Amino acid sequence: MTDKNKLGMIFFILSEAVFFIMLILAYVYFHYFPPSITSGPTAASSLDPGRTFIFSLFLFSSSFTVWRAEKSQVQGSLQRMRFWLIITILFGVIFLFGQSLEWSHLFSQGTGISTNQFGTTFFTLTGFHGVHVTIGLIMLAIVLGLALRGHYSEPGSVGVTVISWYWHFVDAVWVIIFTIVYLLLLIR
Repeated sequence: MTDKNKLGMIFFILSEAVFFIMLILAYVYFHYFPPSITSGPTAASSLDPGRTFIFSLFLFSSSFTVWRAEKSQVQGSLQRMRFWLIITILFGVIFLFGQSLEWSHLFSQGTGISTNQFGTTFFTLTGFHGVHVTIGLIMLAIVLGLALRGHYSEPGSVGVTVISWYWHFVDAVWVIIFTIVYLLLLIR
């Protein structure tokens, strides 16, 4: 059964990767090949890479903390697993808070999903990612709740492993999004 769970998560991650690839390609296309008549906000005029980087560090760090949670579970240390899960969830929530600040800033400038192609592609891409972070946080919270009730006391639970894979995927996707949407602004 554990192999089926792992295989199921692999296929799920691959299917989600296709969605993200399409959204990233749409963002890149409209950013680098805008229509001849373009007006309104752009990534360069609207985004704050420095602030977003600070909040991104929390998400990047959460890959380490979820890895520590998984390793603690494999080693049979339920207490350490719980601790690392709490830290992972906290880091994910801080990241989402940072994204909400970015969105609030854009909304206050009058930039929304229907403002122009930047707004449409930016909000769709980062919103889709935010939904995935939220889903990951829900899954992590469920695992934490089960761990607090004494589940996962036996080393090697596949549930902790596959949710860890999903969380690493969400982090890896953000590395790509952050690089394309924020860092390439600095060199362009």
